Amino acid sequence: MEQFEGIESYTVKHLPIVKAYSDKLGLVELINHLVPSEMDLQPGVYFLGMVLDTLSGRNPLYRLEQFFEDQDTELLLGKEVDAKRFNDVNVGRFIDKVFDIGAVKIFKEISMRAVSRFGLNCRHVHFDTTSRSVYGDYEPDGSDPFEITYGHSKDHRPDLKQFLISMLCVDRNVPIFGKIEDGNASDKRVNNDVLSEISKYMAVHGLGSGAFIYIADSAVITKRNLKTIGKDVLFISRLPATFNDCDRAIKEAVLKDEWEDIGVIAETEPTEKRPAAYYKSYETEVTLYGESYRAVVIHSSAHDRRRQKRIERRLVEEKKALTKKCKEAVKAEYFCREDAEAAANKLSEETCTYYELRTRIEEKAIYGKGRPRNDGPREIQEMRYLVLADILENKVAVSAFRKEAGCFVLITNVSRETREDQIGYDSKAILKTYKEQYGIEQDFGFLKDPVIVNSVFLKKPKRIEVLGLILLTSLLVWRLMERSMRQYVDQTGKKLPGWDHKPTDRPTSFMMTTKFMGITVIKIGKERRLSKPLHSDQKAFLLALGIDPSWLIKPQSG
Repeated sequence: MEQFEGIESYTVKHLPIVKAYSDKLGLVELINHLVPSEMDLQPGVYFLGMVLDTLSGRNPLYRLEQFFEDQDTELLLGKEVDAKRFNDVNVGRFIDKVFDIGAVKIFKEISMRAVSRFGLNCRHVHFDTTSRSVYGDYEPDGSDPFEITYGHSKDHRPDLKQFLISMLCVDRNVPIFGKIEDGNASDKRVNNDVLSEISKYMAVHGLGSGAFIYIADSAVITKRNLKTIGKDVLFISRLPATFNDCDRAIKEAVLKDEWEDIGVIAETEPTEKRPAAYYKSYETEVTLYGESYRAVVIHSSAHDRRRQKRIERRLVEEKKALTKKCKEAVKAEYFCREDAEAAANKLSEETCTYYELRTRIEEKAIYGKGRPRNDGPREIQEMRYLVLADILENKVAVSAFRKEAGCFVLITNVSRETREDQIGYDSKAILKTYKEQYGIEQDFGFLKDPVIVNSVFLKKPKRIEVLGLILLTSLLVWRLMERSMRQYVDQTGKKLPGWDHKPTDRPTSFMMTTKFMGITVIKIGKERRLSKPLHSDQKAFLLALGIDPSWLIKPQSG
């Protein structure tokens, strides 16, 4: 903030838009209702302040007081607040009060409002977990809501303790449930905990059995989880390669070669370096733990580098082993053709998956000693026999291997045909639904972005749990803004200014924030105005977001 003879200026950037979407959720009013407090400043204002700080690009909860010293608090919080109210002591007291009520309970109420007020599509429910590494000892004291300890690190930092974040998303990537789990919690166990409660949880959103589909990674495919799923929960997942039925289904698909073309399903434009993947499918059944499931074998034309390296490594290893055996066979000389032929036949019997051995017998004449006569050929004293072999690639087997390597199997209990109790999904719909899982992976990128969370510095697991609530709510607001912009594009057919001013039909919240980097509000007394008029890009984004430009300069109470 700058002051000059009663004139104040604030660089607010995109934060008034964040405030507007928080108001659409009724965030302040809801937190005030859920968290009773006798503090001078309402708990909802503390909560909103932390969300604003998180989405400002700074570190959440760190130097919060200093953050608001440079902000127009009346514009961003709906009331003028002294920045000193956001000191560490007050914020700590507020966090403790939120923990007493329950972070999961509060986020459940927030997500219910998001579903009803924004009309979120809850048909597909995506689940996944990620780990978050922390620095410090974090010794348990018996009263912690979760244990920060060593576990399988998805951050590739096994030297650090961690906790897990589990999350449910709908409408591709909008979070409606989140929880902090023990650092050594198994994805299989966490899946079971969620599956045990998901029908009850989704019923709150008006969805009964058969009205939603649970999508998760292969960790959900266990005997216990499938028993929990039973007949009540529809699901789509990936069949782990460790199951024999996975390999059987893939081999069957490649052998029968009766593929159903799916084509290209990517929404983004292909590039020369990243061509669009072409998909085809084959359907069969697999039986796990006495129950039959629909198995959709998917073949992708885009082999990732790791898979290609694995193929080439396997081929090189087999050829190298055969070459070694052939060299050993060539060294031997046989005194009769029968022995050489027997050795050749034995060499031909070597088990080769991707190469064929073609053997032949070559004669080697042994001549007598001394200079040959001038009037005739050299005298052959005896004949020896050699075994030679050519290594030829089995093109049929290698082609099948490459096709198999490009396959994976999706497992589901969703019917292909529409029935009275559920909508039918063909192979393409199953694949598209599963690939929406990428949305939740993007959300984990948000939650672990060092710009947003540089380090988890809170010393108490109780407060880390509340930090998770703040981050999930911030992510929810972030995704709701992005969803609104994409709905606008879909409904109007009008693209928004993207990177380098190129029109895009896939605007993102981050893209939007870059357009408002220079938004500065000039305050003279109680009057506010922008330092310069809005340009066309900013007006286009505000229109897509459904926000009147006056929100950038006019304080709103909620």
